[in-house]
Amino acid sequence: MSNSTSILEDLLQNLPELRTQLYFKSSLTALSHAMEDQVLAGVGSSLVIASFQRERFYRQEAHRYLRISERADQVYVLAAPETDFADRSEQYETIAFAPTDALAQEWHLVIVGARYAACLICREKQVPVSSSDSTMQLATDQARRFEGIWTFDRKTVCLAAELLLNRIVEYRPELATKIAQAKAQLQVARRIGANNADPEPFAERLVTYLQAGQYKLLKAYRSIAAKERKERLVNSITAAIRRSLDPEEIFAVAVQELGQAVRGCRCLIYRCKETDQSVTIDHEYLGAAVDSLVGKPWVLRDNPLFQAVVEHQERVYLEDAQADPWLLEDGRTVVPPRTSIAPSSVKVQPESLAQRWTIATWLMVPVMHQSRLLGMVELHTCGGTLHEWTEAELGLIDAIATQIGVALIQAEAYAHLEDLNQQLAALDVTRSNLIAITGHELRTPLSTIQVCLESLSTEPDMPPELQQIMLQSALSDTERMRKLVQDFLTLSQLESGRVQWHLEPLPLQECVDLALSSLRTRQRQGDLPEITAQVSSELPLVQTDGEWLVEVLSKLLDNACKFTDPQGRVVIQANQNGGQMLEVTVADTGRGIEPNRLETVFDRFYQEEGALRRTTSGTGLGLAICRQIVTGLGGCIWAESAGKDRGSQFHFTVPIVRNHPDENRSEAKTGRGKITRAKSR
Repeated sequence: MSNSTSILEDLLQNLPELRTQLYFKSSLTALSHAMEDQVLAGVGSSLVIASFQRERFYRQEAHRYLRISERADQVYVLAAPETDFADRSEQYETIAFAPTDALAQEWHLVIVGARYAACLICREKQVPVSSSDSTMQLATDQARRFEGIWTFDRKTVCLAAELLLNRIVEYRPELATKIAQAKAQLQVARRIGANNADPEPFAERLVTYLQAGQYKLLKAYRSIAAKERKERLVNSITAAIRRSLDPEEIFAVAVQELGQAVRGCRCLIYRCKETDQSVTIDHEYLGAAVDSLVGKPWVLRDNPLFQAVVEHQERVYLEDAQADPWLLEDGRTVVPPRTSIAPSSVKVQPESLAQRWTIATWLMVPVMHQSRLLGMVELHTCGGTLHEWTEAELGLIDAIATQIGVALIQAEAYAHLEDLNQQLAALDVTRSNLIAITGHELRTPLSTIQVCLESLSTEPDMPPELQQIMLQSALSDTERMRKLVQDFLTLSQLESGRVQWHLEPLPLQECVDLALSSLRTRQRQGDLPEITAQVSSELPLVQTDGEWLVEVLSKLLDNACKFTDPQGRVVIQANQNGGQMLEVTVADTGRGIEPNRLETVFDRFYQEEGALRRTTSGTGLGLAICRQIVTGLGGCIWAESAGKDRGSQFHFTVPIVRNHPDENRSEAKTGRGKITRAKSR
């Protein structure tokens, strides 16, 4: 059965003088509850008719109608069924109408008694809703609009009751006798006239329901504001991440935004690892007149809260850090009363951080990524101000910590990518230099060797003196090629970390003598500048690998002689630099180095004059090999020069033996032959 007739339209047709008004659902709910409370207050009502659009709306009020049925003689409840709502006659009458009935679009409440009568007859005005958000749906439900009549006029109330009773008979004919009795009571009620009930309880209840509705509305607004604040914070940090991948800039934005949002006394954000002893605070927000921690060391290892966070990888906070026994200096093993986790045991440093920095409420939230601690967010309230963190606030801080973690991982990935790009660029330069230099260094000696051998092969009558010159040239260029290949292999071995260092106590003077002997053997005495060794035999022994140290000295001497005229001078000096290192200097009066290239000269394949237009031979690997060797031996190497044509000085350090001098010198005697044999191979 379905009926398309509207109760409101029938009422307006019978009483054309009535004027409808517009109501929102929140207002109708308050009016309905106030009217129902008049029945519950016992003002003698005998007839109550309530029509709900859907069964779910009725279920929200079912408990109230059980109580109303105890006060009223006749109670009728109508609703469109959705689950098990059906026609029943129990504590009160229930009438299930068809969902297609016009009643499904209306809201009715009629109360008729001897002293009190009121009715609410409204029809919903349909407004399309497009949003699917649950919060918006709730707000839209409260703002649903209805057009209708709300009145205490007995004539209107009784007519509305008759129209509803007629609709009930259509659905439940078996109630005809009972409804006839209700209509007879309506005839009596019409003759009573005005209501005789005290309106004050109704007004008080109406105000109460309106206030409750206003409270719910404010609560909804606060919830929406909290969500908006959370989204704004997350968006601001996300925007900072998009603008820059610099963690310092992201921390600066995050600490200010978060500090202002939670209104704490102090907000800290810093990077840290699980094993850190302490950190220096760089980013802080102060919301009150408290001491700043910027630039100060912040203890981590001896901080029980930090250790609890590291152990459980969850946030932790203390509601009263000053009074909490967990932070007292007696070191008792206790469990903090206001923590998100339950650490097993903690012992605290003698001077509590909470007391030193007047921390009242202390919150620590870790910045994590895949179980790895990246940093920490701390919030303090100071002095006597205590604060109990709500779940909404904690959720907001957790969201910010998550965004910071994402930012740090992205920054690390970007930095790693930058390093890889630089390495690729360096490899590309190395490849280009390798092709240019090795092509020149290999082609030139090979051409010479080929010419010499072809001459010796095609001219058997060549004078012996010329034959000797040809053989000497071929042998010299063969040695040049051997050194080139040897330098490549040596640098590759050093850079790959495959070198096994054999450290032993040795006198530096002996290593210098071996390097000079090797240099003079390879070159004619007349081609070399004047070389002076100013190395005292009284210097402490050095802890080094003799073979590799001689290699460094040989390459530095060879480099100095190569760029110094025979009329120039090369000096080798050594002295103790005041620490546990011996400083060796190889100085020359040669070509010199431009100030902006003092570091570049140690790069692989570096050539002062360019790869193809230089006046001296070489691959540019010698100083790169020296740097790798000196670093591997535990020292450092650097260059100094006053400029072009003003000479240069190469310095490197080597560790001094720390044992007794007599023991060292006896040990050094056993190592002297090892150096000689190693360099004579």
